[in-house]
Amino acid sequence: MSKKKTYLTLFFILILTILSVYFNFPEYFNKYQPIEKLRMSEIPFKLGLDLQGGTQLIYEADLTNIEEKDRGTTMDGLKDIIERRVNLFGVQEPVVQVQQSSNNTYKLLVELPGVKDISEAIEMIGQTPFLEFREERDAKETEEIINKQKELQEKIKTNNLSLEDIENQQILYTDPYFKSTNLTGKYLKKAELVFDQNTQKPMILLHFTDEGSRIFAELTEKNVGKKLAIYVDGNILSAPVVQEKISGGNAQITGEFTVKEAQELVRNLNAGALPVPIKLASQQTIGPTLGMLSLKQSLKAGIYGFIAIILFLIILFRLPGFLASLSLGIYVSLVLSVFKIIPVTLTLAGIGGFILSIGMAVDANVLIFCRLREELKQGKDFRVALEEAFRRSWPAIRDGNLTTLIVALILFFLGTSFIKGFALTLMIGIIFSLFTNIFITKNLLRIFVGTRFEKIKWIW
Repeated sequence: MSKKKTYLTLFFILILTILSVYFNFPEYFNKYQPIEKLRMSEIPFKLGLDLQGGTQLIYEADLTNIEEKDRGTTMDGLKDIIERRVNLFGVQEPVVQVQQSSNNTYKLLVELPGVKDISEAIEMIGQTPFLEFREERDAKETEEIINKQKELQEKIKTNNLSLEDIENQQILYTDPYFKSTNLTGKYLKKAELVFDQNTQKPMILLHFTDEGSRIFAELTEKNVGKKLAIYVDGNILSAPVVQEKISGGNAQITGEFTVKEAQELVRNLNAGALPVPIKLASQQTIGPTLGMLSLKQSLKAGIYGFIAIILFLIILFRLPGFLASLSLGIYVSLVLSVFKIIPVTLTLAGIGGFILSIGMAVDANVLIFCRLREELKQGKDFRVALEEAFRRSWPAIRDGNLTTLIVALILFFLGTSFIKGFALTLMIGIIFSLFTNIFITKNLLRIFVGTRFEKIKWIW
């Protein structure tokens, strides 16, 4: 590459670096920027729960009545509904993730940055009702369940047992009169409040999706003359007798509730009726003081580590080490810009992944500079030695970074929230470290080709 192209490339890198620094820390530039139109809007870094503070809730989903092949889709629907629900409350950047354990159970992780009141957070999720239709059991089946329940209750009372000691304890919680169907809030399109023309009592009119309409028609057809109960959060609201098959995808809920209660139920149903019941398994609050302390300590550790790396490079490799330090500074600025643009949620684990990627970048520099010394010791011209150093170091750099990248990808797709954050920042860091090492550092070194500095052996 000619010197002119090298200088143009470095000029482009300089402009890109200035823009990225401006983008990362606009508050410092805007303070001294007299022209209003040239001031950049201040986009904050997206901080995770462990740095910003907030509430973390973990819910267990009851997928007993969902076929195994449909459980993944059902959990995705549940995730979408919970996201919509918390967004209605104005929570900034909530995190809602589905977690599947090895025993094929599903949990829902909900992180609400900035929400410090656990009761408020639980209310956000808990107000979203679980809507389902249940069909009436046969009299014989009802009698069998009731008898089994009485038998178990008597056994518990007589032997002074706890529920954990009882086999088939789920029978105690089984509804003896109605059994669950496939028609749940998953298929609800819209709910609206109407009033009975004769009694003026409030009613809730439900409109189902196309699939829900089909299921509802099948249910009413096979239950003519029987009751079809409407449950919300396990409580029966209405159990009308089906007179005939109902097509068209509409149903109504009637019950002894006030207008205010009906309005609240309609609002919650429209916010998203849950496709499956959920139970709060754990809750945790992280205060802003602890979060900011963690952030400051992480940044301090990162700065000290970065300074130590720069000193190491300069002491060991002299001028190439100084140029590599400039390259690392550009690397940090570019990666932070990407974190803002995507945006990446920065957690303690994510910051750890970023710092680790800096170490990977230094590792590549060490390989290149050691090879450069070897080539120069063989008496080769500086230009030839430089090109050979990069060419011969590339296979080791490529393989080392590629294997780390593969591991990071596995962690990202199979790991949980904090592991995903670590893997994502590590992947972004590795990709940009390759760019800075092979492109920026190489062009910085090319400046000295053909100059008197290449004759000064001790600086290389």
